[in-house]
Amino acid sequence: MDFKETVYLLSERIRTQKDSVGTEEATKTAFVLPMIKALGYDIFNPLEVVPEMDCDLIRSKGEKIDYAILKDGEPIILIECKDVKQNLDLHSTQLQKYFVASKSRFGVLTNGIEWRFYTDIDRTNIMDETPFLVINMLNPSDSLLEQLKKFHKSNFNEEEAFGNANELKYVNEIKAILQQDMAMPSAAFTEYFARQVYKGRTNAAVIKEFIPLVKKSLSSVISDIIQDRLTTAIKTEEQQIEVVEKEETPEIKEETNVTLTKEELDALAIIKKILSEKYNLSELFYKKLKGYLLVYNPKEYWWICRLSFKPYAKSVFFPDETYSGNYKRISLSSIEDLYNFKEQIHTSMQISIIRRERWYSLHKKSTI
Repeated sequence: MDFKETVYLLSERIRTQKDSVGTEEATKTAFVLPMIKALGYDIFNPLEVVPEMDCDLIRSKGEKIDYAILKDGEPIILIECKDVKQNLDLHSTQLQKYFVASKSRFGVLTNGIEWRFYTDIDRTNIMDETPFLVINMLNPSDSLLEQLKKFHKSNFNEEEAFGNANELKYVNEIKAILQQDMAMPSAAFTEYFARQVYKGRTNAAVIKEFIPLVKKSLSSVISDIIQDRLTTAIKTEEQQIEVVEKEETPEIKEETNVTLTKEELDALAIIKKILSEKYNLSELFYKKLKGYLLVYNPKEYWWICRLSFKPYAKSVFFPDETYSGNYKRISLSSIEDLYNFKEQIHTSMQISIIRRERWYSLHKKSTI
């Protein structure tokens, strides 16, 4: 099992168990230690993971960091834990004290659900006020897990991690500024653009007049970018399907000699029951692939949903309207939860029909 899959499984566990965890110690056992283990560190080896480690400057006060991850006998990551219901905004000061007292360049504040990573970019050995990386385990993303993976034991390099943290810090801050100015352009932001196009003096009245123009321009640029990507995705999909049509071999390779599990059969029965309310199921197909069950109509490219029933991680996946490789992943506590997503299943079926008919229409025209 690779790193991302391990973290996604932990995410599912947190999602289902968070309401049953009520203390800091339970949070550590159920959520924090499994994450440390997922990062490749041996939680039972005191040469790698030290619980309740003293920090020199505060030893006399009897305060200890919850966990310290060591390398060559020195702490490289400090982890301060709070119980799952705690608001982390109220607890960064405590981690700051530990950070100053240690040689570690990285500090983590977590309640098991949210993980905040800090370093000392602004002032050496003084922990920054804002984290450079924040991961919410109820909704982790591949891009954030790629950043988290850099703290895996097999990948960790202090200088590289610090350089990456430095980049993330400023990228996040610039993104926040851009998001704010895109929602409501500031005077300074507006003035920059006004100076490029307005021939007169850019006084307060002119800037006020340009604010809605800048906002409208930004929206237009974003729409153009999205449309370009959608167009590219559609062309790519059509090219892929054309190759399959010519070669008569599916791009997705099916497992051989496989049988459906009871869960998969039950899920298929539910999906068929839901779709039969509106659609003729004569062109509904399914295929057992490695890691999931694919339901499609009638080519794999026009898939309706994917079903994955791994231990502790039942999920259903729905494609986006462009079939560009993006998808929506929904966790299931049981197979019967599929009934809760009847509307999404109907919508996904409709999208597959529209995309299929559109492609056949274009393909027919191209052969005339």
